[in-house]
Amino acid sequence: MISSLLIANRGEIACRIIRTARELGVRTVAVYSDADAKALHVRMADEAVHIGPSPARESYLVGEKIIEAAKATGAEAIHPGYGFLSENADFAQAVIDAGLIWVGPKPDSIRAMGLKDAAKKLMSDAGVPVTPGYLGEDQNPKRLKAEADAIGYPVLIKAVAGGGGKGMRKVDASKDFDDALESCKREAASSFGDDRVLIEKYILSPRHIEVQVFGDSHGNVVHLFERDCSLQRRHQKVIEEAPAPGMDEATREAVCSAAVRAAKAVSYEGAGTIEFIADASDGLKGDRIWFMEMNTRLQVEHPVTEEITGQDLVEWQLRVASGEKLPKTQDELSIDGWAIEARLYAEDPAKGFLPSVGPLDHFDLGDEGRIETGVEEGDTISSFYDPMIAKLVARGDDRAEAIGELATILDEIEVWPVRTNAGFLFNALLQPEFGAADIDTGFIERHLDDLVPDAEPDDAIWRGAAAVALAIDEDEEPFVGLSGFRLNAPPNTSVALGRHGEFRLFSPDDGDFAAVSGFRDEERVVAFYEGNAYEFELAARGSVGGQGVSSGAITAPMPGKVTAVEVSQGETVAKGQHLLTLEAMKMEHGLTAPFDGTVAELSARAGAQVGEGTVLARVEPKETK
Repeated sequence: MISSLLIANRGEIACRIIRTARELGVRTVAVYSDADAKALHVRMADEAVHIGPSPARESYLVGEKIIEAAKATGAEAIHPGYGFLSENADFAQAVIDAGLIWVGPKPDSIRAMGLKDAAKKLMSDAGVPVTPGYLGEDQNPKRLKAEADAIGYPVLIKAVAGGGGKGMRKVDASKDFDDALESCKREAASSFGDDRVLIEKYILSPRHIEVQVFGDSHGNVVHLFERDCSLQRRHQKVIEEAPAPGMDEATREAVCSAAVRAAKAVSYEGAGTIEFIADASDGLKGDRIWFMEMNTRLQVEHPVTEEITGQDLVEWQLRVASGEKLPKTQDELSIDGWAIEARLYAEDPAKGFLPSVGPLDHFDLGDEGRIETGVEEGDTISSFYDPMIAKLVARGDDRAEAIGELATILDEIEVWPVRTNAGFLFNALLQPEFGAADIDTGFIERHLDDLVPDAEPDDAIWRGAAAVALAIDEDEEPFVGLSGFRLNAPPNTSVALGRHGEFRLFSPDDGDFAAVSGFRDEERVVAFYEGNAYEFELAARGSVGGQGVSSGAITAPMPGKVTAVEVSQGETVAKGQHLLTLEAMKMEHGLTAPFDGTVAELSARAGAQVGEGTVLARVEPKETK
């Protein structure tokens, strides 16, 4: 067994790897950027090495610094986690050339599966069914558009070197193809340094099915069954579960056997995932499931597989990297129960899912289920990295029980002042179609209006917040000390709450209240209910968080880089028209005109780095007679 391990990653996956390494008696080394100097993974590791400034391209993506850190600390092996350099074949080779152990597949396997067009050709030759599309080398936009027209819309443009939901655009009509291609190629070049794309037929009722595979250096390959990752937003997985609902044994055998053939075709070693797209318009059928791509690393959603198989996949990785055989044969693996994982993001659904950054002044993820996180109360969510702050995993004897357990976990989430998508996830679980497993990758888009929580609390939540302020619950008396002692008068047990200029007075006998949790200080109450957070002011003066009426100023909602400016000063624009694009936290965010008018000021320049709140443009409203 490896005796010392450097983890070339950060956040929850670094913490996850450290926990298993510690159980195996393996010494761990963390690496960190300026932004992560006090991060949880740094505090957990036996040793930590600073590798550079906060931007990933100057720290976590600099392979030379990571290898130097491993040598300086005496680490035998490097585990890349997922993201960053985990699927970089050149880095894997550099690790091996440095005399270190690479905890992952061979560089040749990564290369074989790293480019989607080449991988599909390889899989087709291996007898693995692939999605209809264009995989040719001619990248002329006219040729790509002609191929898309021939395939028939809708089509999906995908970056050849893509992954993690980046570099993908759905195109519904021929007239939209050119703009989508330009956007996709720009994002692909920025994220992967390669703007080549392929074209696929877009499946109208798609399910995202993936199979966990594992190989060793002795020629053994097994699968650990399938996962369903169909609930996605902007091609990013949101909720994953195992096994896949509606998967019968014959279909499971077909898709899992295809996954094993795919892994064997590249002599695969270590943890990998074969991803398939299924046409679920008539249920899951073996002849309607096609290979999409292979992720040559551990997946974010690996805990659901661990929960239904009872296996520790990080332990498997370390054992295989140490030269051992797979811990289990195929016959020794089976499915037990059901597991569902939700990704908790630092983002605000009420504001178009804009990432939310800042300190975690209040951070409590409860005591239920399995929580995978890389932060604690008092830590800070940075704008430099992915906004996922935790994975919430629930297990049950069946799917209904697992859903109920995850809903309970989400109901208990308390995060402030950073906003999260917990309420959005809670609403998704309670959708009748989700409970009935009537799902596909368009589920969130179809139900978005129902899934995004109301930005404002209802009357019951107002009363629940008052109960928090008065320190009462449904079975207890009010905490009368809140308002202080009054001479020759009964204690004052009423409380005034304010929000956005509205104020209400409450007393304990004002009726039923929502069973919220929360906290209060001298100036405010923060109430948590079904994953949502609401702030109220204590005492009737001022207002809480009011932003006023839009002045027409277009400001940066977070620190980032302006990647495109699509208007000019003096140009007439319509409400909702795309003005410019800001890249932040690994995502592109389009900023639009708030109303019909004229671009009176334009300070944004493509390529410029801007801070949160920077005025990028100003639109003057259209004059009305």
